[in-house]
Amino acid sequence: MSKVIVVGGGAAGCMAAYGAAMVGHQVILLEKNEKLGKKIYITGKGRCNFTNACDVEEFFKNVVSNPKFLYSSLYTFSPDSTIDFVESQGIPTKVERGNRAFPVSDHSSDIIKALTKGLQSYNVDVRLKTEVDHLLEKDGRVYGLQLKNGTSMECDHIIVCTGGLSYQTTGSTGDGYKFAQKLGLKVTDLRPALVPLDCKEDYIKEMQGLSLKNVNLSIYNGKKKLYDNFGEMMFTHFGITGPLVLSASSIVGKYLDGNSLQGYIDLKPALSTEELDGRILRDFNENMNKHLSSVLKGLLPSSMVPIFIKIMEYDDKRQINSITKEERGILLALLKNFPLTITGLRDYKEAIITAGGISVKEIDPSTMKCKNIEGISFAGEVLDLDAFTGGFNLQIAFSTGYLAGISI
Repeated sequence: MSKVIVVGGGAAGCMAAYGAAMVGHQVILLEKNEKLGKKIYITGKGRCNFTNACDVEEFFKNVVSNPKFLYSSLYTFSPDSTIDFVESQGIPTKVERGNRAFPVSDHSSDIIKALTKGLQSYNVDVRLKTEVDHLLEKDGRVYGLQLKNGTSMECDHIIVCTGGLSYQTTGSTGDGYKFAQKLGLKVTDLRPALVPLDCKEDYIKEMQGLSLKNVNLSIYNGKKKLYDNFGEMMFTHFGITGPLVLSASSIVGKYLDGNSLQGYIDLKPALSTEELDGRILRDFNENMNKHLSSVLKGLLPSSMVPIFIKIMEYDDKRQINSITKEERGILLALLKNFPLTITGLRDYKEAIITAGGISVKEIDPSTMKCKNIEGISFAGEVLDLDAFTGGFNLQIAFSTGYLAGISI
């Protein structure tokens, strides 16, 4: 039996401690907050979408960074394994639209309960309000750590599961990156991911609070299309947010450093340009003596009508019978390609996860151990791994944590 210390009591850390204890090690779990899983509490607006119940091959398609690295961990501890674990701890689960798995209670605290019971079942020594200052290393081997209070702790192996930089109030302050860099490991560029986007146009801010369903968002860097997807989004006082936008941010974020991107919303993706033109023409023919603004209300949410009229530079009191074919074409183009200029990512405070992290080239994917330094493993968001929304990121934490734990 070895003495193992796990640093960080989030999803990856709890599962790493559980895995290590399950295979017979003496495990101490250090968490600097007053409770375990602080970030899990706010996941999925407090409901905790804790995994995605898709098959593993489908899962890989939703991983943005380094999906191949996850092959061993996801096949060792799959989404089904996570659901089985939660239910084995007495927490019933359910699967909703998009294969999103939740506790039946819709309370994230139930997922914390499941993790806590799992730790208790193997006598993991959980120490809260215990913050690590730095790791102790000599001759290419990590042999312990020092706490902020000056206490040193020696052990046979350490698993670092300190998370990223998002939601810093939950304790994700990038400690693991500092530990890694002091050991000489490479940390790739960090940026917020699954985060809202800033936009330049004032008319975007004028539509603050407007949600759009069943629209298509495409984003370009010059002529290169970076993102193209269908779903829901919302306008805010700074730009855009919502599921479509959060997913887009993970793809386009690396292009936004000092650069702006062009976005387009197809407000009527179910209709081809020709079909939509026919619809507009019918609306116009049935309302020839009405004002343009009253007809636009049949095509658009009411808060978008004045924006369209402003962009088209038409008088909203113009009667439909005065609109030319060319002017109708401008309206058609706006409906199919409503423009916005994306200027940046919002801050880590608003990001669900962090993109970038400890380079996966430093880590053995079959064990989560560091390749060149003995006595240390890394798991979860501290690594250069990120995925779309839908339970994928928590599953990455569970899978890499579990594999790190059982591999010691």
